[in-house]
Amino acid sequence: MKKLSIIILLFLLVTACGRKEKSFMPERLLTEQEMIDVLTDVQIIEADINYQKSKERDQKEEDSVKIAPKDYNKMTREYYDQFFEHYGITDSIFVQNIRYYSTQPEVLERIMDSVMNRLDKEKTTSSAQ
Repeated sequence: MKKLSIIILLFLLVTACGRKEKSFMPERLLTEQEMIDVLTDVQIIEADINYQKSKERDQKEEDSVKIAPKDYNKMTREYYDQFFEHYGITDSIFVQNIRYYSTQPEVLERIMDSVMNRLDKEKTTSSAQ
């Protein structure tokens, strides 16, 4: 999960530092709260996919029985198709919003801090149960 956060932040920093133009306005601007929700779910999706890959890898090492590997590309597409449908956005609107918020480092930092805080709370809550 931290790996994805670092990748997203690096992408945002590179794209933000590379441009000195006026702020790009997305086709549909997501509010800060919507971006927090969206990026939190992206982190959860990526964590679940990585967990399933790890689980499959561990199972292969433990079992002598051959198990057909999952199609993680298909699984990822299905997750993100549901994700985009849930939020009523497209992948291009998502990318446009990432680009937009990357031009506003203070706001983006606030968003990412909120995402990490929410994930920490959810982790604590699920650990307690």
